[in-house]
Amino acid sequence: MNANQIIRRPLVTEKSTLLRESGANVIAFEVAPNANKIEVKRAVEELFKVKVDEVRVFNVRGKMKRMGRWAGRRRDWRKAYVRLKAGEKAPDFIEGV
Repeated sequence: MNANQIIRRPLVTEKSTLLRESGANVIAFEVAPNANKIEVKRAVEELFKVKVDEVRVFNVRGKMKRMGRWAGRRRDWRKAYVRLKAGEKAPDFIEGV
């Protein structure tokens, strides 16, 4: 898989914003369900030209949701927290969010 297939989108949530601004230098991404830590690290370094210190990945289970009178389920997905090395700056697309 290439880097664009591994990194689906950045996650901008309250938790990810606090992690980024607290000095932890962590960015959250939604990644491909079959991606592992090594692939995520390579993809982030290739796409954003930064050095990665640590990657944590885990699966997020889809919630049960009602659609009218029918019960459905959202899809499962995979989340990755990527910590950049000291001195690295987060990519520009995240700064203005």
